[in-house]
Amino acid sequence: MDPQRDAFELADDVAYLNTAYIGPLLRDVAAAGHAAIERRAAPWRIRPEDFFSEVERLRARTAELLERSGLEGATAEGVALVPSVSYGITTAARNVGLGAGRTVIVLEEQFPSNVYPWRELATDVGGRVVTVARPSDDDWAGAVERAIDERTDVVAVPPVHWTDGTRVDLARVGAAARAVGAALVVDATQALGAVSLPLAEAEPDFLVAACYKWLLGPYSLGILWAAPQRREGRPLEASWMAREGSDDFARVAEYRDDLRPGARRYDVGETANFTLVPMAVAAMERLLDWGVERIEATLAARTHELAAAASTVGATPPPVAARSSHMLGLSLPGGIGTEGLAASLADHAVHVSVRGAAVRVAPHLHTTDEDVARFREALAAAVARG
Repeated sequence: MDPQRDAFELADDVAYLNTAYIGPLLRDVAAAGHAAIERRAAPWRIRPEDFFSEVERLRARTAELLERSGLEGATAEGVALVPSVSYGITTAARNVGLGAGRTVIVLEEQFPSNVYPWRELATDVGGRVVTVARPSDDDWAGAVERAIDERTDVVAVPPVHWTDGTRVDLARVGAAARAVGAALVVDATQALGAVSLPLAEAEPDFLVAACYKWLLGPYSLGILWAAPQRREGRPLEASWMAREGSDDFARVAEYRDDLRPGARRYDVGETANFTLVPMAVAAMERLLDWGVERIEATLAARTHELAAAASTVGATPPPVAARSSHMLGLSLPGGIGTEGLAASLADHAVHVSVRGAAVRVAPHLHTTDEDVARFREALAAAVARG
């Protein structure tokens, strides 16, 4: 695809290579947000059915994106709306179960939203969190396979390591988890919307993703997908909107214990966020229009260019076979530290992140040849200063 910069609210003189931090704002999403605020200013225009219709639209679009991303047969019945990844992972932790003396597998330097809920659960039940050390050959799946044993109850991993873009082969991890009867819980925040994933082969029990990164949506909203066998579990909240019949406002005080079908039971309270939900719908529809395969192919070509640009000053990315196609984690040449590097590049209007020991570079469809050139020049200047 050609660069889609006009689709984004971005200044021409900024090289924003930080989608893994916060996704750039689409004009469609900004317009949906403005329209939502204007609508909220006239509450008499908000009807009872509006508390559910836009939410169901988002649920359907999310299922379609999941299916196009590799989760065959995904439907709206498996989708819940959550306010954050930690909320979604905590929901998963509440429902997959962990026994005393049993283990949860996570990765070294894994993003904390998919770590803290497991640490708390392990403390509560007498279980243990096992951290897989970063493998020297970048084969995360192999390292996870070796860590899984007969004591493993849960494997909680991402498809891409958030610090440097190294891949985690979910198909291999899922097979290893199933072999010992362990649940697979995936934080797909740093991948969903940008790349295809082997979700049909991985068979996750739960998958969670924040909307504000590669899904190009708003902050404080995310999605949770629950496998069919996980849709009868216990939600975190006792929300009235999760009850059967909650769409009949005249009868909501006729209290009911039965929950709405599918993963809707896991929805956060006040699901009908009249500002964020329309913004997320607009983002999902734009991604579906572009197509995950086309996005992935375009980003793969762009990250290849960025890796080549970095190599001219001695910075090195993970091997091609080990890295994802949409983001890079660069190691600087010998002796040069990353402290202050992001600020140094920002002085040249080039925006990246430093995560762990890696300089993380994350483009999107707004990225142009001029952005790559600006990045190369700014990185060269920073490396020259040491």
